[in-house]
Amino acid sequence: MLKVVLAQPRGFCAGVERAIEIVERALKKFGPPIYVRHEIVHNRHVVEDLRTRGAVFVDELDEIPPGAMTVFSAHGVAKRVEEVARERGLPVIDATCPLVAKVHNEGRRYAGAGREIVLVGHAGHAEVEGTIGQIDGVVHLVQTVEDVATLHPGTPDRLAYITQTTLSVDDTRGIINALKARFPEIVGPDVRDICYATQNRQQAVRDLAQMVDMILVVGSRNSSNSNRLKEIGDEIGKPAYLIDDAEALRAEWFHGIATVGLTAGASAPETLVQGVIDGLRKFDAVEVTTLAGVAENVRFRFPAELADT
Repeated sequence: MLKVVLAQPRGFCAGVERAIEIVERALKKFGPPIYVRHEIVHNRHVVEDLRTRGAVFVDELDEIPPGAMTVFSAHGVAKRVEEVARERGLPVIDATCPLVAKVHNEGRRYAGAGREIVLVGHAGHAEVEGTIGQIDGVVHLVQTVEDVATLHPGTPDRLAYITQTTLSVDDTRGIINALKARFPEIVGPDVRDICYATQNRQQAVRDLAQMVDMILVVGSRNSSNSNRLKEIGDEIGKPAYLIDDAEALRAEWFHGIATVGLTAGASAPETLVQGVIDGLRKFDAVEVTTLAGVAENVRFRFPAELADT
């Protein structure tokens, strides 16, 4: 008998649910095709499902026909992308997560006050690129504590920091402490910009790891928050695997394993979690319980264009 303990909370957060429903509502109201710049959220299964229903995912706006309905992804976009959309006359629905938009606003406010910005985040991530592109001013990207030591701002006494929303709370706290130690005048929001859903899912994995032999995280490899969940399992010393779906399961992982903790990143649908449980039944009988955890009831408003859909 394999005991499976489900993390609570897990899977979709309010920002992801909103972004996916924005595309669904747009398809219903305007009809396909609806063009989406970048993946609406970082999950292959979600993207493929929307693609079959008429969503077309593109890397850049020049791939979108003139006048076609356009959606910006949950990760946010740079100001230049917004400008290009206006120049081309594209009707745009913005699915940027409100918590990402909050970071944009903070960055602009700090820059407007004459501060250089330190952005704690991962180079190349869609959210980071969008955030940097939303701020008129100097933005320094730091990814590790070590990066802080090599930071050379032009105005070291006029710094502010902001953070990517999907990072590890522990890693971010360490980087912020290093920034404060090196630049005592720096200002910023501590770890409050790590979104509530990221924090809740990370804490659930920490709790889960205390009572299981292995951690399975359902999520895509390009999902920052899913990778952080796996890393927490690794750090605690439990075998941890990041899997797209049940097809990734390997029988050899479960030799000597009696209890499995199962969670999902914020962009992974619950259907994939249930599919993994079914996949585990191919190896052994399965008993499923759910960890007591935080019940999330956050809901975000929809853009005005779709509020009545």
